[in-house]
Amino acid sequence: MQILPILSSLRRHRLTAVLLVLQVAFTCAIVCNVVFLVAQRVQRVSVATGIAENELSVIHSSGYTARENAQARHATDLAVLRAMSGVRSVAAVSWSLPLSQSDDSYGVCPDDASRKQAMARRSADGTSCVQPSMYDGTEGLIGTLGLRLIAGRDFTSDDYVVGSAHKPAVAVITRALAQRLYPGKDPLGQSMYLGDAVIRVVGVVDTLLRPNLRTPAVDGYSVVWPQKPDGRTVTYVLRSAPQDRARLLREGRQALLAASPNRLVNPDRMEPYTDMRARFFQRDTTMIGLLVAAGLGLLFVTALGIAGLANFWVQQRTRSIGIRRAIGATRGDILRYFQTENFLIVGAGIVLGMALAFGLNAVLMTHYEVSRLPLFYLPIGALALWLLGQLAVLGPALRASAVPPVVATRSV
Repeated sequence: MQILPILSSLRRHRLTAVLLVLQVAFTCAIVCNVVFLVAQRVQRVSVATGIAENELSVIHSSGYTARENAQARHATDLAVLRAMSGVRSVAAVSWSLPLSQSDDSYGVCPDDASRKQAMARRSADGTSCVQPSMYDGTEGLIGTLGLRLIAGRDFTSDDYVVGSAHKPAVAVITRALAQRLYPGKDPLGQSMYLGDAVIRVVGVVDTLLRPNLRTPAVDGYSVVWPQKPDGRTVTYVLRSAPQDRARLLREGRQALLAASPNRLVNPDRMEPYTDMRARFFQRDTTMIGLLVAAGLGLLFVTALGIAGLANFWVQQRTRSIGIRRAIGATRGDILRYFQTENFLIVGAGIVLGMALAFGLNAVLMTHYEVSRLPLFYLPIGALALWLLGQLAVLGPALRASAVPPVVATRSV
């Protein structure tokens, strides 16, 4: 297939060819960025929390009388919930759970020098200190959440303190936080400085996500410490088989109200943990749907434009097609002609679209929290558009190649 005759023909249809090139270019620029944004959102909503999500249920309790002892009430509630059929384990937390959007965080430092430096600056910036999320709870919290302990030990009953007025002497941290605070060192036995308190690391869990996501670099910075909640508002976390969660939520509410009728157990604050996760990522999943719909719609419109222009050119070139068939061109030659022509037009649009894709990405980076577009998205977008162009032009090209030479020449 000679390229020069195709280019000569395109020069005679310069305006339509340029318009199609621009359409392909804008489609390439937008689709590359849409695919990148969708990939980022999918990565965000797929992030692992580190807990046994499908086995957890959450019940929020509040409002029992001030005369009741909080610790006694929590102990009674835990015993009542633990006695229900199907409950594997249960623990009470103050409020924080991964993706719960209720974040309790403190600044921690790996050594006393960093602590003093952070205090002098009144900021952890430029120091070794970080601000992880703190998770408290009653005994059995690590097992109830399903955290995977990769080093060290779980808490013992002697490790627990009551209420926020007291700081525990030990803590379990995540692998990400251990690598940040103690790079190249064994984190077990190391000290964390939290204000005037010194806390010893006794265990490391693989992953535990924060209640609020910030950036992937710090989303895994979490600390679990043996601090029992002491307020009248508490959240009970139940672990069970996934199919038992709905039943246990209903029975758990009834059991808690029977144990203390004056409390408030709001049905709207009872849910499987998976519902909490879905609610946290609701905006992201909606955005994914909108972006996918927009990208597919744009590709469909581009395909229609390519097919429509190809049909128009087939009608305009009926005589020339017949002449070529009469002098020996095969159906395959005609088919390859239109496919090559489309390949060149789409290719020109892709080259321009790649430059526009980076420009659009730069605008998004300036006004929104978007990362730089990786280069490998460009060949993926180019391949998709070339394939789309070949499929869109295939029908008109087949119809052109099927025109008999005699009919083509008589149609003038």
